[in-house]
Amino acid sequence: MARTDRDRWDLATSVGATATMVVAQRALSSEAKLIDDPYAAPLVRAVGIDVYVRLVNGEIEAGGNTEFDPRRMAQGMACRTRFYDQFFLDATRGGIGQVVILASGLDSRAYRLPWPAGTVVYEVDMPEVIEFKTLTLGDLGAEPTAQRRTVAIDLRDDWASALRAAGFDPQAPSAWSAEGLVVYLPDDAQDALFDNVTSLSAPGSRLAFEFVPDTAVFADPRWRAHHDRMSELGFEIDFNDLVYHGQRSHIVDHLNQRGWQTSSTTVADLHAANGFVYADDDVAAAFADVTYCSAVLGR
Repeated sequence: MARTDRDRWDLATSVGATATMVVAQRALSSEAKLIDDPYAAPLVRAVGIDVYVRLVNGEIEAGGNTEFDPRRMAQGMACRTRFYDQFFLDATRGGIGQVVILASGLDSRAYRLPWPAGTVVYEVDMPEVIEFKTLTLGDLGAEPTAQRRTVAIDLRDDWASALRAAGFDPQAPSAWSAEGLVVYLPDDAQDALFDNVTSLSAPGSRLAFEFVPDTAVFADPRWRAHHDRMSELGFEIDFNDLVYHGQRSHIVDHLNQRGWQTSSTTVADLHAANGFVYADDDVAAAFADVTYCSAVLGR
């Protein structure tokens, strides 16, 4: 189903289901000892989407004529997870005391990273998503390793005011992530999001995100063929219906013009930096220019 301006979702539908997909892949990475996320698999099982429960339970057969490759999924998500984990650890060990995770979904970093004492982690997402994760992790006996503060609001609403109301201090440096978010925003909303981040950021603040330079890739015949084959296994999310199409490569220029000093790397280079070989096939080629970016706001 195509997106609408004020559409809503939970963790089993629309954009929300992609959060469950991500945490399922993170569970594979954790099972393979590539990252350490003990909460990923329990969160997937709690959401209850059949294909992802089967995925984390090891009940989907690989090999044969299928394109299902759990090792490839695990390595790809390990690269992404390590990128953001290290970003936050570097920022907070460098003296930044407040962290903002935009569209936090089923992210458990507030519970699993070794945050420096006194770190405050703000999680911003839909009320339904925040409530589900909080209750589920509470039932698991999980305890935050930082001061966790939730901001239950749609990012299409006035989330900046809600963040300040939760105690965020715009006068102090902060570390921000927009993991798996940009592709689901219209072009103008994307720019507005980063303008809000800039207005709330003191000099020395840091930002991390990734983006697909051209979302037309989700209509690319190479991806469509892969999607159709994966659908036969139950992987039904169609990103072509969920993303907002258009060129995204101007994001870096947009931030540079607002005082951010940016550094970028492609997904292929990120694989190499983590000791993995980026795949050499049509699907990998279609997504080879996915870009991971970190930035520091100038003084």
